[in-house]
Amino acid sequence: QVQLVESGGGLVQPGGSLRLSCAASGSIFRINTLGWYRQAPGKERELVATVTSGGSTNSADSVKGRFTISRDNAKNTLYLQMNSLKPEDTAVYYCNLLQWGTFYWGKGTRVTVSS
Repeated sequence: QVQLVESGGGLVQPGGSLRLSCAASGSIFRINTLGWYRQAPGKERELVATVTSGGSTNSADSVKGRFTISRDNAKNTLYLQMNSLKPEDTAVYYCNLLQWGTFYWGKGTRVTVSS
């Protein structure tokens, strides 16, 4: 089994920064893709950014230049550095692991951007 535990969410003012973390444990294989998704109130879950075990990244246009995804393979930990936060970034952020065609999800961490 796989467990994903997110942390680092909270309340931040517009223009501020937050760093999310996701600790992965269990049956983690060497080749996989980790990612962050988010779901705002009343909206569908959407991709924020992904990073492969080889280091290739992909991110949504809405966060390019503001958010940076990274991973520490030795620690099985995923990060999302979020800068220049906007009210529209308010959402629950979910960690995702894709390996061998199976998706795993964390329970999410809430990010609220408000003055």
